[in-house]
Amino acid sequence: MKKQYFGTDGIRGEVGQFPIVPEFMTRLAYAAGNVLSKNAKAGQRCKVLIGKDTRISGYLLESALEAGFSAAGVDIMLCGPMPTPGVAYLTNALRLTAGVVISASHNPYQDNGIKFFSANGDKLGDEFELDIEAELENPMGCVSAQELGKAFRLDDAAGRYIEFCKSTFPGDLNLKGLKLVVDCANGAAYHTAPHVFEELGAEVISIGVSPNGTNINDGYGATAPAALIAKVKEVNADLGIALDGDADRLQMVDASGRLFNGDELLYVLAKDRLDRGQKLGGAIGTLMTNLAVENAIKELGIGFERANVGDRYVLELLKQKGWIIGGEGSGHLLCLDQHSTGDGTIAALQVLAAMSHNKKSLAQLLEKVNIFPQVLLNVKFKPGYDWKSDEKLKQQIAKVETDLKGTGRVLIRASGTEPLLRVMIETQDGDVAMRAAKSIADLIPIA
Repeated sequence: MKKQYFGTDGIRGEVGQFPIVPEFMTRLAYAAGNVLSKNAKAGQRCKVLIGKDTRISGYLLESALEAGFSAAGVDIMLCGPMPTPGVAYLTNALRLTAGVVISASHNPYQDNGIKFFSANGDKLGDEFELDIEAELENPMGCVSAQELGKAFRLDDAAGRYIEFCKSTFPGDLNLKGLKLVVDCANGAAYHTAPHVFEELGAEVISIGVSPNGTNINDGYGATAPAALIAKVKEVNADLGIALDGDADRLQMVDASGRLFNGDELLYVLAKDRLDRGQKLGGAIGTLMTNLAVENAIKELGIGFERANVGDRYVLELLKQKGWIIGGEGSGHLLCLDQHSTGDGTIAALQVLAAMSHNKKSLAQLLEKVNIFPQVLLNVKFKPGYDWKSDEKLKQQIAKVETDLKGTGRVLIRASGTEPLLRVMIETQDGDVAMRAAKSIADLIPIA
């Protein structure tokens, strides 16, 4: 069945536009509460944790969700601003039924969204989302007054999560002598990430830690690293760490201002674990993972598989293969030996540990990985255009694939939210990649 409301990462959209409106959010929580209650053990009362990022709309959606869960007879625990992976951790640590995050991740403040975590701290799958959508077809009701859900506030949520993050860093190591710039994107990690690195011994200069409800991801964070690069150079820091609005993405910058993305950091994490004798089996990337990284990981003597774009699909394939390391270029990095979901703060700690173990800089750890130029063209096509049936387009794609065989790759993807065709060419020569991408894009009838 095709989902009506849930996308690849929960429900997301512009606040005030359906479905990101109070009425729907109340109905959504009521439906989710009913699904959770039906799956609970007999006589067991459900309790969910609700966390959010720093968007002004979080207050509105939090209240709407609280009302819906209460009407379904589900107790609610509120933790306020908290990184998405922090909600995942706390849900599991407190033995709750589910966790709910109010966030639109790296999107601007005008957007917001909802995603659910299971009792184990991983993202709930398609079956759960389909069950919620089926339940939404039923009229909303309300349990009796004596069965209404109660709301509680978890006052020490930030402290609990900070200690958890620190526990993932090797006990025989510390960060003393390191000067770090930590960019929290004016998002959910503004009051957690700087403390983690500081309490492990680093000198921390924080930026993007003054959220006002409307400045999340605005000129700061993993999707806007220029501010971090400038600050690292200004204060002569050793490294810069950039998180996004809900702190599940990571980008890093070295003292020279070189930016390292998720693909490169994935290689660092995989190699470090191998060097320490840990059995990996392989690593998971996505359809967008740079070919140079795939080749380098395979040269380590382990497997490499590609999942669909999106950290939930990386997680699904990791579980299927029984592997522990995965990620994507955007900075979602999963270390399942440390956490059940992608966590930017914890991923940064794992990279810092790898640098310490090897006594090498990031550039030195990646000296054998020469990232291939990647050209991505987004082409808005005419309504009704079926690119998969376009013979001329298929012939050109086949020709480019033949020309690049062994030296590059072609990826054509349709957007899931708008009439866009994404044409990606990756090869060792950037000019060749651009010409090849244009030769395909020029055949698409534009709107």
